[in-house]
Amino acid sequence: MTKKESRQQVYTLLVEVGRHTGDGLPEAATGAALMCFASGVDEAEAVRETVAILKQADLAPLDVSGYGTLEERLAEGHDISDDEKALMARALEENSVIVAQMTPFFDKAE
Repeated sequence: MTKKESRQQVYTLLVEVGRHTGDGLPEAATGAALMCFASGVDEAEAVRETVAILKQADLAPLDVSGYGTLEERLAEGHDISDDEKALMARALEENSVIVAQMTPFFDKAE
């Protein structure tokens, strides 16, 4: 029996989040940017799954920017590290969303 070919792909998403009780962000942060690798049959599904999971984690997604699949990013000349490629492969294998990086935002007036 052969394994059915998956239609899933991994998309790179940048998600901006605001503050929410219990979000785990630093106390003085006003929000954060999260670089995520998310699997889906298309980018819209990857975005929906990512937003749902972040909400379950008490984060408050405000905006999502999509950067495409690995192949699309390579075609655009993006420099993608082996670590990123490994995380993308893991997201595909596990059919999951992986938060690869979180950068908190701080108000400059403070």
